Amino acid sequence: MEMITHQQYVQANLRLEELLKEVGDETPEDALLMGELVEVSDIIEKYEEVHFPIGLPTLQEMVELRMFEMKLKRKDLAVLLNTSASRISDYLNGKREITLKIAKALHQKLNIDSDIILQ
Repeated sequence: MEMITHQQYVQANLRLEELLKEVGDETPEDALLMGELVEVSDIIEKYEEVHFPIGLPTLQEMVELRMFEMKLKRKDLAVLLNTSASRISDYLNGKREITLKIAKALHQKLNIDSDIILQ
């Protein structure tokens, strides 16, 4: 795979800004500018994958995000997952490993990706 230089990355970002002013939802897929937009986006993506890897969020981060999104307190989450609030605290503080039953509940009731649960 070809390495993208910092200079190419900077140029691609500048061009992307220009293209976004000219290309919109109504631009045909086969338009020249649309093709250039895809190419520039690919350059940016390849550079960022190497220099700014994100990785998966932790299970604790995902549970806390879902709690925030669903406006749940720890005791609400405990009821939803059919466990105690103290167990929820232990899981979130890393003091206890999650059980298979809790893992399934996190996946089904909070829609947390299994890759995040199993990491």
